[in-house]
Amino acid sequence: MLSYITWTVDPAIFTIFGREVRWYGLFFAIGFLVGYKIVERMFRKENIPQQWLDKLFIYIIVGTVIGARLGHCIFYNFDYYMSHPLEILKVWEGGLSSHGGAIGIIIAVWLYSRKVTHLSMLWTFDRLVVPVALVGAMIRTGNLMNHEIYGHPTDLPWAFRFITNIRYYQMGAEPVFSLPSHPTQIYEALCYLIIFAVIMYMYWKTNAKDRQGLIFGVFLSAVFIARFFIEFIKENQEAFEEGMALNMGQILSIPFALAGLYLIYRAMKQTPAQIDAYKRDQENKKKIKK
Repeated sequence: MLSYITWTVDPAIFTIFGREVRWYGLFFAIGFLVGYKIVERMFRKENIPQQWLDKLFIYIIVGTVIGARLGHCIFYNFDYYMSHPLEILKVWEGGLSSHGGAIGIIIAVWLYSRKVTHLSMLWTFDRLVVPVALVGAMIRTGNLMNHEIYGHPTDLPWAFRFITNIRYYQMGAEPVFSLPSHPTQIYEALCYLIIFAVIMYMYWKTNAKDRQGLIFGVFLSAVFIARFFIEFIKENQEAFEEGMALNMGQILSIPFALAGLYLIYRAMKQTPAQIDAYKRDQENKKKIKK
């Protein structure tokens, strides 16, 4: 058995018109397209208008990209980006925050629920987060291809050596490798795939979608509890995190995880009468909108 894996994948698939087409962007796009198809099937099953889906797709893409970019700039390198505000626009150079993306999605769903469906935000979230878990796994796979966001050194046989001078390596320089380290991108991607499978089952095989907030609560608590513990073996993203008992990723994960646990508790306390009343209310609102 190998003592470690030397990872030499080029982040770029090819270059066109002077711009790199990266694995990260490809996986991000695939995640969104597959997610669209999953939600489309859900909406078709529930007899929901196609225009609702199209608008949701636009809201979520805009909310995710803006939220993830601003989250990275504010949470991880505030001083730099406030001094160089135009750098915030350079999304293609990398720097996205999953916590910022989550906040962006919450704001997008609030606007979508208010302007399009007039249904509960939790109704939308209980359906939306199913493909979001898959998108999260695809994004972490993109991080793996980018040689970024990996873990502490380890002597485990599946440790990876990543290229630390990846930009110079792409320009022809000799690679400089990290010590054999935890491939935390793979750990997180596997966690998100398991969460995706669990909440897919909850939606299609149980009545969980009728318990307002249950699927959303399971998603939030599982994703951010997994993220919290994986952060213990992950390299800090910014220098200011050195010496902190909990890094920024863990601090930001706590409120999301607690919110998820509360939603699970709240949903499981619902009586059959409350569940039926919720279903009737949402169905009546859908009929009015149609």
